[in-house]
Amino acid sequence: MTMRALLDRLTQQEDLNFLLTNRIPRQALTRFMGWFSKIEQPLVRDASIAVWRLFSDLDLSEAKKTRFKSLHDCSIRELKADARPVYPDPNVLVSPCDAILGASGPVAGTEVIQAKGFPYTLQDLLGTGELAEIYRDGCYVTLRLTSGMYHRFHAPHDCRVERVTYVSGDTWNVNPIALKRIEKLFCKNERGIIETRLTSGGHSVTLVPVAAILVASIRLHCLDVLLHLRHLEPNVFTCDAPFAKGQEMGWFEHGSTIILFAPKGFSLAGTVAEGTTIHMGEPLLQFP
Repeated sequence: MTMRALLDRLTQQEDLNFLLTNRIPRQALTRFMGWFSKIEQPLVRDASIAVWRLFSDLDLSEAKKTRFKSLHDCSIRELKADARPVYPDPNVLVSPCDAILGASGPVAGTEVIQAKGFPYTLQDLLGTGELAEIYRDGCYVTLRLTSGMYHRFHAPHDCRVERVTYVSGDTWNVNPIALKRIEKLFCKNERGIIETRLTSGGHSVTLVPVAAILVASIRLHCLDVLLHLRHLEPNVFTCDAPFAKGQEMGWFEHGSTIILFAPKGFSLAGTVAEGTTIHMGEPLLQFP
């Protein structure tokens, strides 16, 4: 049995996976990773990327450059031009990132499903009843970025970012094993709430990047602030930042999750199915 096959077998053991990725000092390890990943010493860099390859599906064939200064530089890599064509139909919202599709579909009043039997409310996640009401009976999609995926995220349509709220929190793993065991996990983790207004129709669409263990920070181009566990106030930022459909909005340091919310009338694109992989720029939601 190869080393990769052995590692895959071990990590597929749910109890062991949960223990190794959650029953540890999560925030301390996340802060350490934020520091360690930026070390530019060649031996540290090369060894770190080699270990990363062992534990993930890391594919650098689409990367814009082939040499990286550090593990961090590799994890936030840009892609070659045209590696992710953006679906042009103006009546379609596209995926903001590469991801595995998680729970998605209609919002039941203001209740959303994290995993089977584990609901949470919009207010628990978004923090305000006013914002939650915008998406009552709306539509949502959970997009999970694995550690080896492309970590930058983009505008799902032509829009303006109107407000960003940063919520400090825990750093539970967001893989399916943890989602089946930790109630309201997304509502407990560190996250950003990015409120946008679409240029077409004026609809409100909100993206919620949720950080996780080893995700040291979230960077947004519309803010001159790095959002991370040591960030102090202010936590609410008023913006007026335009983005074209497919334009880069920011990135995670490593893999995590983005939950996208659209108001009542939007529906899932026909190709959206839980458990499948989607790339940035592919159809995600249909306009009313």
